[in-house]
Amino acid sequence: MRFLHCSDVHMTADYPSLPMRPLGWRRWLAMFEQTLGGRRKAYARAPATLATIAEDARRWGVDHFILSGDVTQYALEPEFVLARQALGELAEDPGRCTIIPGNHDVFTPGSYRSGRFARHFGQLLHSDLPEHQREGAFPFVRLVGREAAVVGLSSARVPVVPGVASGLIGAEQLEGLAAVVADPRLEGRALLVVVHHAPFTPGGGADHPLHRLRDAKALIGLLRGPRFAVLHGHIHHRYHLPATAERPHVFCAGSSTQAGREGYWIIEVKEGLVVGGHQHVPGGPHAPAVEAHA
Repeated sequence: MRFLHCSDVHMTADYPSLPMRPLGWRRWLAMFEQTLGGRRKAYARAPATLATIAEDARRWGVDHFILSGDVTQYALEPEFVLARQALGELAEDPGRCTIIPGNHDVFTPGSYRSGRFARHFGQLLHSDLPEHQREGAFPFVRLVGREAAVVGLSSARVPVVPGVASGLIGAEQLEGLAAVVADPRLEGRALLVVVHHAPFTPGGGADHPLHRLRDAKALIGLLRGPRFAVLHGHIHHRYHLPATAERPHVFCAGSSTQAGREGYWIIEVKEGLVVGGHQHVPGGPHAPAVEAHA
């Protein structure tokens, strides 16, 4: 079985033309990121690149498409619209597609209160095992074929002060995830757990305090060995940490649409285990390019 994993596509609206009120102090942070931080240039082609990745999913014939958050740059309505347009019909089918929110998708209190992410992608929050949901739609479970299941978590929280981009899954979702792992109906299936924030950096350590997943240790403690994989973004570098007896596979998709860093994973599942993955560039040849160690 094959799963396409991308992340941090950062659809960006024509920000300078928008009114100031919807973002407040966040406007100044956004202006810095867009200009001096170079994000406007880095994501100028994000809609076209995401559309190419969606087409690659069709050409690969993947069993499931996964986008692990930061669909938008500032959680603005036009940015969600751009993402829906780029994904096309793929975003209509929970049987083929999983998308979870990242911290940029709840960038403002208003976007969180109004449920803007759910208005555009709520059709993908359906769970095949709804009894395990604890915090709104999360965790949701998507059964894929006979050998795998995708589990969606949300670590995205509204930043209260500038510069804080850490995440928290929370006790309720973790309790629901524990129930998912123990569910006998999932025995023999690989579990691909999707969360936005990174449990590990590329070197296997913790991210810095203002950027990390605060309950990473509790998450990893539930998922040990090659039956499990954590698929995430948030760190804009693509990497894979192979499973051990003490931890799952960890796949970071980086920023799939960032100029000069475009790419995604094709992750493979066989006989109920995650056996590895390959990195690809959008629109590139459909053959294994960079092999990850299983």
